[in-house]
Amino acid sequence: PEPAAFPSLPGGFVAREGKRPGRGAKSKMSSEVRRAPETTAVLSCMRNEGMFVIEWVAYYRVLGFDNLIVFTNDCTDGSDALLERLAELGYVSHFDHHPLPGASPQFEAIKIAMSLPVVREAGWLLHVDADEFLDVSVGEGRIQDLIHTVGCDADVIAILWKLFGHNGVERWEGGSVLRQFTRSQGVPMRRTINHKSLFRPWKFGRCTDHMPKDPLFDEVRLVNAVGQALDAGMIRHPTKSRYKMKFSQLTFENAALNHYAVKSPDLFLMKNDRGDGRGVVHQKYYLNSQLHRRYDRNEVDDRGILRRWREIERIMKEMRTDMQVRSLEEEALEAYRRRRNVVLTADQVLRWTTGTGAETKSGEAGA
Repeated sequence: PEPAAFPSLPGGFVAREGKRPGRGAKSKMSSEVRRAPETTAVLSCMRNEGMFVIEWVAYYRVLGFDNLIVFTNDCTDGSDALLERLAELGYVSHFDHHPLPGASPQFEAIKIAMSLPVVREAGWLLHVDADEFLDVSVGEGRIQDLIHTVGCDADVIAILWKLFGHNGVERWEGGSVLRQFTRSQGVPMRRTINHKSLFRPWKFGRCTDHMPKDPLFDEVRLVNAVGQALDAGMIRHPTKSRYKMKFSQLTFENAALNHYAVKSPDLFLMKNDRGDGRGVVHQKYYLNSQLHRRYDRNEVDDRGILRRWREIERIMKEMRTDMQVRSLEEEALEAYRRRRNVVLTADQVLRWTTGTGAETKSGEAGA
């Protein structure tokens, strides 16, 4: 059947349907898509993440997600072109949008995504950022193993962030995030508690980046990664994005959301240049800021996510056999290096380091 036309959307919107790798057929994005309980989708909003796209896509393919959906906006490193090519090759569905002035790029993208049949008709949906990798440690380490273990009668599975630090990497020169940043927090910590949610999208009217909102049914069953029932009250709150739970209910067992928010110091500082996904200006991406100190966790060596590295590497190599993909990835790294050389002068690094007395108020540092 012919796919339904994409909806008319505000702010400028271009979409590319992707084929399923190895099947030679385009993903179905019409209202006829069957709602299969086992169907899974992962959604991400990206800007200037071209250096990391190949690994991210390969990883979530190995994890077993049926559909990868990526929104981009206003990229200057060719991320949008790279994802467009990956969509043509069948690895992702790519949507490029141009948010209206003053709007949050991430929230606007999520709003659009929740109206798409490929999302609405999925049995399960996970929203993550480009620096977030779901580590499933139960069964064979696939998304279906997690669902079958803890989610059969759940509407939402809350997956706890596990924070990874810089691991001694002082300057980013490309390569694998998963293989270079292998030190993390060892146990849950009160001051870094946050979750992402794997949920049934057709049971909710909308979602934020951390949880679904506006339940369409009276009862909502929320569980953690070991299947313990949790208080679902925050799902009904219009804006709050942190679940209420006892500290004893925080767990990395079965699954954790590995969050590589810091990486190397230059990558962390360049977040100020790229901009916040919510369109907010602040100082949290300064070195030695409260967020930096809390998120740069290097207590233990944690390589569990590499248990299926050979499969990840195989898919990465497969994607890079395409000359256009390989070239666009290389261009993204070069674009980062050029911009880094312009932005991260010694004076600017000083201004973007908390506690030196040189930091700029409200994050409005010159670049």
